[in-house]
Amino acid sequence: MEEYHSEGSFNSDEADNIVKECIENIVGGDDYNQAQVNKWTANIVERCLTQLVKQGKPYKYIVTCTVMQKTGAGLHTANSCYWDSTVDGSCTVRWENRTMYCVVSVFAVAIA
Repeated sequence: MEEYHSEGSFNSDEADNIVKECIENIVGGDDYNQAQVNKWTANIVERCLTQLVKQGKPYKYIVTCTVMQKTGAGLHTANSCYWDSTVDGSCTVRWENRTMYCVVSVFAVAIA
């Protein structure tokens, strides 16, 4: 079943695709490299923000990014928001390759 998104509601599928594309373009097939992590995370959040803003929708965006080397350790994250769920929204993308995980969260708060 296809989800309906009115003009005023946040489309998490679009945001999800933007985030995945940004991660692939920046990290791609690279192996985990501690010296690169700060650059990767900064570039991922900046590119995601740029692409989201280019959509021209009336939102303020918050983007977070975590990159973790695959070592067998656990990683647990959670978030909670108090907002108008009819127009505001969020999405979280978990991406991985053979050496690392990348978790990006996008929060979109409608501009009234």
